[in-house]
Amino acid sequence: MDERRKLEQTLNEVQSKMKALEIAYEQYFAGVEKREPQKTRAQVEQGLRHLSCQPIFRTATKFRYQQLATRFQSYKQHWDRILRLMDEGKYHRHLAAAHPGNRPAATAKPQGENSAAASDSAQPSETDRLLSQLMEARAACGLVGPALTREKIDQFLATQKQKVIEKFGDRPVEFQVDTSSGKPQIKVRLKKETSHA
Repeated sequence: MDERRKLEQTLNEVQSKMKALEIAYEQYFAGVEKREPQKTRAQVEQGLRHLSCQPIFRTATKFRYQQLATRFQSYKQHWDRILRLMDEGKYHRHLAAAHPGNRPAATAKPQGENSAAASDSAQPSETDRLLSQLMEARAACGLVGPALTREKIDQFLATQKQKVIEKFGDRPVEFQVDTSSGKPQIKVRLKKETSHA
């Protein structure tokens, strides 16, 4: 009984550290944090390694461990991909996404450009958000294997935005991960008009 409780406690610790690690990486990629959270990442890896050596007899506990391990693998692939892009100088941090009220002048676009082009400046952070949500949704649905690549999500967003512009004009849209069909999908919808001046 004590062993089972210890196992659940370790799972809880690994899960909360993984959540903190996910946030830390988001902040690092956004430029809020200056250092990659390598220490927390090593702690999560160590915790999962420790759990993999333990005999887990309860099906629910085993399933929970497998979900965490799969999710961590997906996150690692995603983080390593962005780190590689950063090393190659192909990834640009977007402080505006992390602090909307603190938008640096460098990210501002000339007023003459249409807002679809302006929205491209926030595209990488939107892609990262959707990729992260997709990975979580896949894990929650028990799907194994990597989610869509960043490039595929970028292509999908660009295509959908073009379709919306053709159909509704220059209306603002938002993208969300939907799991109502039992399989995670990215869905687009028009933002509701709030200005009634």
